[in-house]
Amino acid sequence: MEQFAIAVESAVRQTRRQVVAADHKQEERPMLTQVAEGVLVHQSELLQNNTVVVHGSGGVLLVDAGITGDEMICLAGDLRQVGRHVVAGFSTHPDWDHVLWHAELGEAPRYGTARCAAFLHDLLATADWKKSVSEGLPPEIAEEVPLDLFGLVTGLPAGTAHIPWDGPTVRIIEHPAHAPGHAALLIEEQKVLVAGDMLSDVLIPMLDDTADPVADYLVGLRLLEAVADEVDVLVPGHGSVARADQVRARIHQDRAYMHALRDARDPDDPRLGPSAKPGWEWVSYIHEGQAQRLAHKDAPGGEPG
Repeated sequence: MEQFAIAVESAVRQTRRQVVAADHKQEERPMLTQVAEGVLVHQSELLQNNTVVVHGSGGVLLVDAGITGDEMICLAGDLRQVGRHVVAGFSTHPDWDHVLWHAELGEAPRYGTARCAAFLHDLLATADWKKSVSEGLPPEIAEEVPLDLFGLVTGLPAGTAHIPWDGPTVRIIEHPAHAPGHAALLIEEQKVLVAGDMLSDVLIPMLDDTADPVADYLVGLRLLEAVADEVDVLVPGHGSVARADQVRARIHQDRAYMHALRDARDPDDPRLGPSAKPGWEWVSYIHEGQAQRLAHKDAPGGEPG
């Protein structure tokens, strides 16, 4: 976890706990919502994580499987009820909430980019990885997150253009924004863009720990913008699904935020301050931490990103 995130973690957790604790006490059951022909989405309650299910001829591709054991068990049950099983998985990037799995989902190969898999391999090679991951979990669900199959992702060879599976063509768009080996997926025939942790209506862009994270993020936005005309449906990692007329608006919003952050200006962004969605006020702490980090980096003698 980046140093700025460590500094604000207690404030983020306190705010988030106050807002969502009551809702989380209610029984949760995944509900799959169709967003395009053969493409369905389940959204987690706590962080609005979006899990994507893509129907193929022999089974389904599962992208970013979920965050609690109960959610994944129910998702597996929902798929069994309609006679489907998981034949492949994909993690868009190596953040903890995108690399979880449950035995009920089966033993299908779980893919990611080569850089994503390498990052996870290095993490799992450390003696105290489970303790490190556990400390970063939201306290509301920490005991409900299964770590036994955490991060077991097979890296696809660098430059792989499509996910290898028996189903619709799914293009891999790897870029340097947000996390090592981050990839968006374009389900070509259905024109669905699975954006990972970008283009959210509730989360601002969050930087990776690189030498020039702003420039890296802007590269990622340019690569997503290059396919915007091919997209009818956008599924972000967190937040609301968007339609074609909103895709470029979200790209422009994220780019405007990055320019403001780069130029040390206060961003005019509806995801921050009093206009933030109820329950997401804590995102302002993330912005403050990122601004402080960049100010320190640019100061004389400051450490690089």
